This record gives sequence, structure tokens and C-alpha cells, in this order.
Amino acid sequence: MENQRTILYLAFFFTLFLLYQEWQKAYAPQPAVTDIEQVSSSGNITDAEINSLPAAVIPTDKQNTTASPTASEENIKRQAVHVVTDLLDLKIDTQGGTIYQLDLRAYQFDAVQKDKAFRLLSTKESEYHTAQSGLVSAAHAAPNHKDIYQAEKSEYRLQEGTDELKVTLFWQKEGVKVSKIFTFKRDSYVIDIEHVVSANDWSGSEYRQLVRSLQERKSTMIPTYVGGVVFNDDIKYEKVDFGDIEDQSFNSDMKGGWIAMIQHYFLAAWVPDQKQNNFTYTSHPTSNRYILGMRSPAVVANAQTPAKFKSQLVVGPKLQDRLETITPGLELTVDYGVLTILAKPLFWLLKFYHTQFNNWGWAIIFLTITVKIAFYWLSAKGYRSMARMRKIGPRMKTLKERYGDDRQRMSAEMMKMYKEEKINPLGGCFPILIQIPVFIALYWVLLESVEMRNAPFALWIQNLSEQDPYFILPVLMGATMFIQQKLNPAPVDPVQQKVFQFMPIVFTVFFLFFPAGLVLYWVVNNTLSIIQQWIITKRIEAEK
Repeated sequence: MENQRTILYLAFFFTLFLLYQEWQKAYAPQPAVTDIEQVSSSGNITDAEINSLPAAVIPTDKQNTTASPTASEENIKRQAVHVVTDLLDLKIDTQGGTIYQLDLRAYQFDAVQKDKAFRLLSTKESEYHTAQSGLVSAAHAAPNHKDIYQAEKSEYRLQEGTDELKVTLFWQKEGVKVSKIFTFKRDSYVIDIEHVVSANDWSGSEYRQLVRSLQERKSTMIPTYVGGVVFNDDIKYEKVDFGDIEDQSFNSDMKGGWIAMIQHYFLAAWVPDQKQNNFTYTSHPTSNRYILGMRSPAVVANAQTPAKFKSQLVVGPKLQDRLETITPGLELTVDYGVLTILAKPLFWLLKFYHTQFNNWGWAIIFLTITVKIAFYWLSAKGYRSMARMRKIGPRMKTLKERYGDDRQRMSAEMMKMYKEEKINPLGGCFPILIQIPVFIALYWVLLESVEMRNAPFALWIQNLSEQDPYFILPVLMGATMFIQQKLNPAPVDPVQQKVFQFMPIVFTVFFLFFPAGLVLYWVVNNTLSIIQQWIITKRIEAEK
């Protein structure tokens, strides 16, 4: 038992060391990024560009980062079109019809700036994130995201009593007429985008892409993924991070599926026609621009039939119930990793308790209680084994003093004593190890759920997604760990005893920076474990 415990704790501290190394890699100061220079708008994409670059839909110029640009092309004024719905507040640049700024009205910017909406798309250099789409043609005029459209109005609002809002931009050149139609719906984070091409003997394809800058690292101990994701029935769910985009272009033909740029709690995703084959690509055109996009097959327009290209842009919070109704697999952007099969039912239960109490803090508490009840008998078995080990502690110490220099004899006497007392030396380990995947899954549920963001609990805890401002919960967690140690059998090895003494301190320091919701879970879980273990220990000690 002692050898097994030594191995377990060595593995645990090695894991902590690896986590610290990954934290250093992720959150160490990043190299300074040079400013992006401004370059004027380019003309049509040439045949050579299309033939030489699979992702040639991207004019490889430096992106304009001005929030409200003023440029002109053929006497058409470039302007910003402001659109407001019940959930979205966004701006569309008539140059290309790019959505370059988007606020989520239902989500606060942060726990301090509660009157300000969270900004998902932005042209601020440190947070650059835009959604572009356009057309390309090797032989005909076609508007890409550098060409300027005309807008009927500069502002659109979804009025009370209406469920849909359409914004149409117009472009015309060399006999080719293009309408770019944005359709917004009430209570929806999905924007339907359609290109309609009216021309005689025109052929071309549509591209959609998400453009981001390398994001500034936040001061947090909790690493969460920021970068690209690709999904379809063949690829399933594949991450394409900024480093991957720098090192090697991602090129793949995909049927259906979707692409997305995700971050903690939020996402922007392009969803094409699911019956359509698309070429998916990445690009790194400048030092601080990372592009993930997809291009459709060619479509032909003639005098009788216009060419139509339809896509959906999903921009908003990672709400699983909404995402899974949009397209298959989109709910996987709520990344529970390999434990998704366990995490989903836990999240469902968490939401159920929230409907009962209308408070995510109480939902966490009752979810923790439910999990403890589910594992009650399994935990009890482990605690009984540890209580019996604790009971024979003095005899173990005597054996250590008598046979400490003879390891073989020491092991033989220990096994003899285990047999006499009917103790399984691994009985306290296996029940706990079996529960670990469930508790890790619950950890990711609390970390990944956007519902936790800025959610208040009670008293001094007014944001479950941020650290405890007074560090009371982490200290309580450390105290519960210390109490648990006292209930466990004391290690015979003095080195192990010293390691155990420092464990509550080490964990307390780590948990100082954890979100309050996660620490609340650990405090409740430890408290329930202490109660159960204390009762079982007293019963075992009372036995003859």
C-alpha cells in the first residue's frame, strides 16, 4: 500500500510540474507585434493568382484596421452600415460587406464594465477578429472583400413585432450585378448571408473566411483554447491553432461541415450548405493575421437563372442547446475533450438545478451533492479500507521499527497482517481512481459553460467565473484538505509525511487563481467527503 501511494503521489506532483511548464509556455510574456502597415485596395484577382494559390480568394494585402474607414472606388463612397437586433449590435463595412465589429447585447463586457456589451468581432489590433466573404471568378468581374458595395441605408434596426431584418448591399461592374443579402432573425445568433449574381454566362465561386490576430494572453491560471476548428463527417473535430497556421497551410476538400474561430465562452463560425463540397484552407498573409476559410465550387449564372451562394455565419456564445440545432457537431466547440460523454449529462443536471434555484452557485452545490450520492457506496468502500489502515497504523509503525532494514521481511509481515485483518491494501485507491474521470468531467463543465460567466452566487461571490476576490474559498478548500489528511492513515515514511504536510498549502496557492465556481465545487465535495469519512472511521475504530 505504501509503495502504491508513493507512486500515486509522485505521479501527481509530476503532473503539477507539467502543468506549470505548460502555463509558462502559454502565459509567459509574448514577443511584441509590429504595427501593420496600410496598403491601398487592390483590383480584381487575376487568373494567375487563382491558379497559383488554392486560397487565392485572399487578397494578400495588409488588412485595414480603421474602425470606420473612408475610401472610394469609382465614386462610390465607402461607409459603415450599423445593424441592431435584439441580440446583436454590429457594423458592416461596404468594402466587401465585411462584418468588422460585433457586440453581444445579452453579455456584459466583464464583471466590472457591466453596462458595456461584450465585443466578439473587432478591428482593435490586439483583438482583431472579422468575418469576410466574397466572390471570385477567373474570367469575369466578381466582388471580393476589397470591392465596394452600395448600401440603401446606413442604419437598420429590428423593430418590435417583426421577426426578421434584411440588409442588402449592391455591386455592379462589367455587366455583372451582385446583391449581398444579410438576414437577421429575432432571438438568433445566426446570420444568413447570400450572394445573388445576375449576369450573362458568368461563373465563379464564393469564399468565407475568419481573420484573427494573435490574441493577448490574459492573466489567468486556467488555460483555454483560442484558435481555429474544422469539422465534418470525415475530419470530425480538429483544432487548427495559430502555430499550425504559421507552420503549414491546412488544405482539405470537405463535404458539409463548418469552420470556426473559438475562444473561451464564444465563437464565430461559417456554416455552408451541408450538401456542398468546399475547399477549406488556412493562410498567414502577414505577421499578425491568421485566416481560416472555405471556398465553394463554381456556380454558373446566365440571362435566365442567377447564381446563388448561401452561407450561415454563427456569432455568439457557446450555448449547447442552440448550437446543436444549427448544424451537426457545432456544440463540440464547448470543448469537454475526451470526457464529453460524461460531461454532457453533468451539464444537463447542472442546468436542471439552475431552473430550480435560479442561481448557478446553488446549482453547483446540489450537483456536487448528487454526484457524491451517486458514488456514496463506492466512496464508502474506499474510506472503510483507509479507516482500517489507519487503525493498524501503530502496528505498521512497530513493523517499520523492527524490520525497517529488511525490506523483504517487512513486506512479508505487512502482507501477513493485511490477511489477518482482512484488509485490501489497494481498497482505498481503486474506488477513488474510478471516480476521477467524473470529477474531471465536472471540472470541464464548470470551466467551459458560458452560463457561469459573470454569474453571481451570494455574499462576496458575485462572479463564479472569476477568482474569489478575498481568497476565502481557496483557504477553506485548503483547510478541508488538511482535515481530510488527518482522517487518512498516516504514512510510515517520514518523507511522505512531509510531502503530505505541504499538499494543502500547494493546492491553496493554485486555487487562489481558479474561478470561484470551481473552488466552490471542491469545497463542497471535500466537506461531504470529510463527513462521510469521519462517520466511517469512527465506526471502524469502534469495532473490536
